[in-house]
Amino acid sequence: MSVESSQAGPGATSASTPSRSAESRPAGRLPGLDGLRAIAILAVLAFHLDPRWVPGGFLGVDVFFVISGFLITTLLVREHERNGRVDLRGFWTRRARRLLPALLVLVPSTILLARLVETDLLVGIRRQAVGALTFTSNWLEIGAGSDYFHSTAPQLLMNLWSLAVEEQFYLVWPVVALVLLRLAPSSRARAGVAVALALGSAVLMASSYDPAMGATRVYYGTDTHLMGLMLGAALAFAWAAPHRAWTSTATWQRVRVPAVAVAGLVLVALVALLDESTPLTFRGGILAASLATTVLVLGVVERPTPLRSALDQPVLRWIGERSYGLYLWHWPVILIVEADLPWASRGADDYLWSRLWCVVVTAAIADLSYRFIETPVRSRGFRGSAAHLLHSIRYAGTRTARAVWAGVAVLAIVLTVVLVTAPTRTSVEKLLDANASAATVSAPVPTSKPNSSASPSSGSKSTPAAKPAAPIAQSWAMPTGNEIDGYGDSMMVGSVHALRYYFPGIRMDARSNRQWAEGLKVISARGNANRRAVVLALGTNAGTDLDRARQTLDALGPDRMVVLVTLHGRISRIAADNAALKELAAGRDNVAVADWDSALNGTTGQLQSDGIHPSLIGAHLYAKTIRQAFADLSTRHTGKAVTLKELPIP
Repeated sequence: MSVESSQAGPGATSASTPSRSAESRPAGRLPGLDGLRAIAILAVLAFHLDPRWVPGGFLGVDVFFVISGFLITTLLVREHERNGRVDLRGFWTRRARRLLPALLVLVPSTILLARLVETDLLVGIRRQAVGALTFTSNWLEIGAGSDYFHSTAPQLLMNLWSLAVEEQFYLVWPVVALVLLRLAPSSRARAGVAVALALGSAVLMASSYDPAMGATRVYYGTDTHLMGLMLGAALAFAWAAPHRAWTSTATWQRVRVPAVAVAGLVLVALVALLDESTPLTFRGGILAASLATTVLVLGVVERPTPLRSALDQPVLRWIGERSYGLYLWHWPVILIVEADLPWASRGADDYLWSRLWCVVVTAAIADLSYRFIETPVRSRGFRGSAAHLLHSIRYAGTRTARAVWAGVAVLAIVLTVVLVTAPTRTSVEKLLDANASAATVSAPVPTSKPNSSASPSSGSKSTPAAKPAAPIAQSWAMPTGNEIDGYGDSMMVGSVHALRYYFPGIRMDARSNRQWAEGLKVISARGNANRRAVVLALGTNAGTDLDRARQTLDALGPDRMVVLVTLHGRISRIAADNAALKELAAGRDNVAVADWDSALNGTTGQLQSDGIHPSLIGAHLYAKTIRQAFADLSTRHTGKAVTLKELPIP
């Protein structure tokens, strides 16, 4: 995500406010937009620190898109009005000065830091580095099958996808805008074209979104995520017209205050309520956030207002001016801090302190970048900055110059070695691969035909309806391992050895990314051959499918002891997923909940570097949590307390 300066160029003053107010601010600066940008980066930062805090914080990127579309198009329109032409080469050079310096420092620095802290962070780094330096990150990650919202292999440069979208916009849009400025008869027509492109992109996102396939393709795609940039461009075309986006009319003066207030409330509500698991996010939610931002931008630039004054406060202006650096650095900093500080993964107080440390480090680096990298290059240009740097090195003394160039050479060699030797799989993926065969039994043969009279729930044409299980010899005694079946996803795969240690003879059928629909299918196929005690640990990647979970329990019947394992992860939906599991268990006497999520509270070292899967120690906690749930279930029915022997971790 590129964050354009609110100093939109020489023509921005006449496009923003009367010259009277322009006298009290730097030439060309649009007051209030830095404040909007600050709010956007704070939303994104909060989302990446912990998605549970601000589920829709990723919509901050769309706020940036609208602002960038507005500012860039304003620059182009004013330059065309002033000179009768647009200097495309000069435009692209200014964008390069704005974006490249900080990026060229970020990429090698974070790669070297990650290598010192956690090599898992370097999986896929060659592709990520190429994408970052060529502004193609979004398409390369789509091609690689990456998942923005549910990644078990954290990507060090994942946040640069939006920078790629904006740079592609900067490359193509000036040519399109120039054609419109020359051929379109009026600003209304130009704005209409931009609005049509925005709506077309929104329709393409909505129609292409498939919940089963995930949201990454439509979220990363330039074609499907263009609406914010285009709505900002449409506003710029309209604002440059004599009617100033129709703000001179009596109608606008009547509705201005309520319209801006409603837009602000809508944007806040969307950021607070939408999340990546809600189809509405991609079927109109992002478009609604972009529309609300467009109204807010108009309300800010149209005239001096209390809102503009609030957004132009020094603190927000400071954050907004450094928002590009904040965005570039915040995600790598979060990953490196989490990998470097084992206590950062869990524990209420320590976790909050680790989040605060991420913010402090990010802010410090962003400020240094703004002062000593971004601003000097924007002022002097590439050649002037290079000449100044060489002059400084030359006159620092021969020894200093030699030390500097030797250091640069060493770092270049080390960086090359790190890139060449970067791992292709994380330690979590290697562990899951090693455990995969041990966690999977041969496919069961159906003992009876599916109940054809019952229809499967929507969206699962291949999943048969569950047939109620035949009664079994009911027993509520604490089950032994050879009386237990386990069905799970990668959480169970990663814990297979610990589960076998605590439950010798347990029969497991687990596979990475297994969801409730597949679990229902496998359990229904095994039918009456299911053992008297069953562990269900499904849906880490896709969440709790309540309909299929209910069908699964129906298929197992009321006579088997069943343990549902809660989900864990810093994902906004986790609380709702676990609440659904607990609600489901509450109405069934034969079902208990193994609260893995709560078991992690106050612990350290229990998770892998991805913050989701159990470590070797965590796998034992995972198994013990399941064992305790079976003991509680047995005690509930027999009235006899179950004594659990504490087993040493081998």
